[in-house]
Amino acid sequence: MKFAVLAFPGSNCEMDLYDAIADIMKEEVELVSYKETSLAGFDAALIPGGFSYGDYLRSGAIARFSPIIPALREFAKSGKPVLGICNGFQILTEAGLLPGSLQKNVSAKFICQTEPLVVNNADSMFSSEFKLAQIINLPIAHGDGNYYCDQETLAQLIANDQIIFKYRQNPNGSVADIAGITNRAGNVLGMMPHPERAVEAILGSDDGVGIFQSIVNHVKSRGVVAHG
Repeated sequence: MKFAVLAFPGSNCEMDLYDAIADIMKEEVELVSYKETSLAGFDAALIPGGFSYGDYLRSGAIARFSPIIPALREFAKSGKPVLGICNGFQILTEAGLLPGSLQKNVSAKFICQTEPLVVNNADSMFSSEFKLAQIINLPIAHGDGNYYCDQETLAQLIANDQIIFKYRQNPNGSVADIAGITNRAGNVLGMMPHPERAVEAILGSDDGVGIFQSIVNHVKSRGVVAHG
């Protein structure tokens, strides 16, 4: 199968994602510029962390107007997996592909540390390699990771089992301890923790592999892939 890793001005985790897919997952992967207007030929799209457009206005607020975003919307609409990590999560909310928003951490400080997460839904295309309530360890690195949504939206997220990962010890003030959510269809995941930084034991954790393996398993189980 073939992954697309989108890159915006100010992205700084695109090569981490590229290497995780190419070197650890042994799958085909290509960097895709924000200037492109098509995602044809790809089976999954990944949006990396960083500071797209310097995080001016709001994190992800300018990136949502990039030429690649209409193609990303169509890609998501087709049911293919889309994973936005950290700034990628922020871009997905700004682009309307996920509900809610990411606000300043309650501490008003940038947080960079490994956090234990609880797998809240082990039946999604992003978490099938895990067990329900399993604890996994992934690093976070953000200043605007405080996930917020209104109570009606939160009720919908809970009712539809869209909350995939929760913080065990909420580091940023996110409502309901949310670390990662999907859209209603279940094929777009936004998460603040960085699975691409936890793909080898030497890095302190290889729990991130489970997320990428879940995507690979889902795509290949459908029997039709763009490549490989």
